[in-house]
Amino acid sequence: MSDPTAATQTGARLRIGLVQMCASRSVDENVEAATRGIREAVGRGATYIQTPEFTTLMEMQSKRLFAETKPEENNPVISHFAVLAREWGVHVHIGSMGVLVAGDKLANRSYLFAPDGSTTASYDKIHMFDAAVGGRDTFRESKNFAAGSTAVVAGVGEAIIGLTICYDVRFPGLYRDLAKAGAQIIAVPSAFTQQTGEVHWHTLLKARAIETASWVVAAAQTGTHECARETYGHSLVVSPWGEVVADGGVNCSVIVTDIDLGEVAAARRRMPSLEHDRPFDVIPARARRDARGS
Repeated sequence: MSDPTAATQTGARLRIGLVQMCASRSVDENVEAATRGIREAVGRGATYIQTPEFTTLMEMQSKRLFAETKPEENNPVISHFAVLAREWGVHVHIGSMGVLVAGDKLANRSYLFAPDGSTTASYDKIHMFDAAVGGRDTFRESKNFAAGSTAVVAGVGEAIIGLTICYDVRFPGLYRDLAKAGAQIIAVPSAFTQQTGEVHWHTLLKARAIETASWVVAAAQTGTHECARETYGHSLVVSPWGEVVADGGVNCSVIVTDIDLGEVAAARRRMPSLEHDRPFDVIPARARRDARGS
């Protein structure tokens, strides 16, 4: 998986599954599709299964979005996935779903369920996707969603996983902090746009893996959605040395692969940059010019 010229240390192995979806405007349809994907991954031996961002609903219109989104308390969708985790004895990671947190705001929230059905962790997306992509499509996630403020790591068997969502991948400081907090795997469930995915998706995920010497696992939305949004697909598993070891392509699919946690320690020994941070100052250009002129 990694550079064949390097000696690696074999460690605990984890079989992971990534469910690639094309979510619609129907929560029921999406829950059914995610359930099928999780069932397939379990049947192929996966013990940690991740679904994409917006697993339960892909909706661009605010009115429809709020009408179909419920609070966390007594939420039947959350209960459904918790039951699946318990019945099948696996870790189920719902990449994200909308949760009503105030009258005019939702959270874009990940849920990680343990094999006993308990909620191991949840994470609210920190970085809001407010961007005019290529000057054509404009996204204002902050209009409907409240940004999170807390980074999260959690246990998955013998592994420690850091939780992120989609646009977070463009903020490398978060990933470095997760790795320093013990994360060996970093999850990036996503609904990347077609336009940006074509040029940035693989590069960003490989960069985050290399910078942190961590496994990066990213289940993705794909295709043209009922709400007319287009997403890129290509769910990826990237090794701590930056090698893509699994790619989901562009169709709805389930990819299953084994990862060796020993590769994390091996990569961090070979390139110990997480230990080499140094404080520094940034001198504004104008101050630099003034200093030279004095």
